[in-house]
Amino acid sequence: MPVKVPEQMQWLNYHHLNYFYTIAKEGSIAKAAEKLNLGQPTLSIQLKQLEDSLGKSLFERRKQRLHLTEAGKVAFQYADQVFQLGLEMVEALQDRLANDRVHVQIGALDSVPKHILMTVILQAYKYGNCSVSVLEGAGADLLRELGTHHIDLLLSNYPANVDLKKVHARSIAKLDVVVCAAPKYKHLRKGFPRSLEGEPFVFPTAHSKLRRDLDHFFLVNNIRVDRIAETQDTSLQKLLGQEGVGLIPIAEVAAADLVKEKKLVVLGTLEGVHEEIWLMSADRKIDNPIAAQLMKGFSL
Repeated sequence: MPVKVPEQMQWLNYHHLNYFYTIAKEGSIAKAAEKLNLGQPTLSIQLKQLEDSLGKSLFERRKQRLHLTEAGKVAFQYADQVFQLGLEMVEALQDRLANDRVHVQIGALDSVPKHILMTVILQAYKYGNCSVSVLEGAGADLLRELGTHHIDLLLSNYPANVDLKKVHARSIAKLDVVVCAAPKYKHLRKGFPRSLEGEPFVFPTAHSKLRRDLDHFFLVNNIRVDRIAETQDTSLQKLLGQEGVGLIPIAEVAAADLVKEKKLVVLGTLEGVHEEIWLMSADRKIDNPIAAQLMKGFSL
């Protein structure tokens, strides 16, 4: 038996919501009309029809600017969900239709070791027929991309802010941290970690949990080091280490290849300091099947 649609809903389509939503975001009919490439009178009429149908005023004018009424705020919240869900639907369908492959989009902080990112990608291929896109960048930017479903997963060395209730984080690795350096510093192995006193360091930036753990380690052990440089990019950190700019505290596995090639030497392990890697996903109505498997079962 077909579901009867309420009469007041029969004409309420995506376009009406889009006009209202754009006016609310732009703060004026003039700006919204310019963005939508419509005439202001046309847009005003569409808004009036929507308000008449709902029996509620959605805007009030204060100081030459439109402001949402209480009813308008409720309508805006629903419209926002509708557009997010519509975007998610299109992305989910495109992921499945392109070349019969599931498209997995992975974001990764610059500070996440590349071999870990590669391991996640290789595991994705084992889970099913898929193509993988990788986006690297800063944490705040990638979290926004995750929340708007422009990426399916995020690799980070710190968990999401607890206020982001729709973002789920799971620890997938806890890595030992060592101090590495160019071979000219190998004499500092003797007496480690006291030998680090006064030595130049290339540290991770203050946003990372590892940086806070390093600061705590040197504080409680009363070791003063010279923070000569900071970077969130582990690749740059390793390059600076190879050039002898300073010592680098880094996950042991991230430096393994350069140690094997004798471009870096390990001076010692920092007891109690670890680099933790997190895998994150956001709530979706339609899950990406490969991303869901990675989120559920992948670990190092």
